[in-house]
Amino acid sequence: MTEPLPAAQLYTEQFAVDPYPSFARLRADAPVCPVSSPRFDSYLLTRFDDARTALTDPRLSKDLYGPGQHYLQIFGPNSEALNRNMLNSDPPEHTRLRRLVSQAFAPRRIEALRPRVRQIVDDLIDGFVARGRAELMHDFAIPLPMVVICELLGVPRADQDRVLDWTQVIRTSGSSRRPPAQERAAVGEAQVRLHHYLAELVAAKRVAPADDMISALIEGCDQDGRLSEAELVTTTFLLLFAGHQTTADFLGNATVALLTHPDQLDLLRDTPELLPSAIEELLRFDGPLPVASPRVATEDVEYQGVRIPAGSIVGVALNAANHDPAHFVDPDRLDLRR
Repeated sequence: MTEPLPAAQLYTEQFAVDPYPSFARLRADAPVCPVSSPRFDSYLLTRFDDARTALTDPRLSKDLYGPGQHYLQIFGPNSEALNRNMLNSDPPEHTRLRRLVSQAFAPRRIEALRPRVRQIVDDLIDGFVARGRAELMHDFAIPLPMVVICELLGVPRADQDRVLDWTQVIRTSGSSRRPPAQERAAVGEAQVRLHHYLAELVAAKRVAPADDMISALIEGCDQDGRLSEAELVTTTFLLLFAGHQTTADFLGNATVALLTHPDQLDLLRDTPELLPSAIEELLRFDGPLPVASPRVATEDVEYQGVRIPAGSIVGVALNAANHDPAHFVDPDRLDLRR
């Protein structure tokens, strides 16, 4: 395919409901597909081998703040204060930030959360009974990881609802059905409000530290000075946003997958020891991140004979790669024993 595919032909309402037929056509006919949209043009990779190579290709940079300032096109003018984090950086910067965050995710801290997570789950399900009804995403899948990550970070309970509101505006960007101008204004305002809130929270934790992850990050910063104040805020945003968005979406996708494959649901009920591998298969079958966070080509690169010019944005379609029949037998079948 030489002519860019208009995004309107790809990212339709039907695509949002079931992207896999479109992904299958792209894998077969245009595995490296140029896509044109009003916000930015990109190249979409859909085959497994290309995806695996691209995710570690040093020529495809995660730093969106270099030449071209791609973050402005993708995230909007108010985004830099939140998005200059390890997700949008390359080694050695990425390595430094990841190491500091990993220290805060000590196994002891995570394991200590297990009873509290169970209690949150029980409380949410008890609410179903009290109301006599339940809406999976609104009443369970979104609040569960949000409460967990907020408690892990140290976001006070009284602030969690408004933090959720701001993150939801950012999270649903592009699918909210608001007119484009209103969408941009709403996302920009949410970014500003969330940045101000997180900056104030980090400052408060510095004055009165607690047994939470923000305080642990501050302590690590103070010990060796390797994390600036701005990086504390952007790292907190990344943990908050990534810590609940993908989990919420996975819970929704996994529930739909099991309900529409009752034989697999029965299998999991009868053999709960399959759960670890079942989670891996559910992630493969319909993962929460259809396309990985964007990359930028730092030089001309070639995939499947298609030249991707330097400066181009590259998207790796994870869910398309995970249904590639060249790597998975009967890839559109959910098989918890896979």
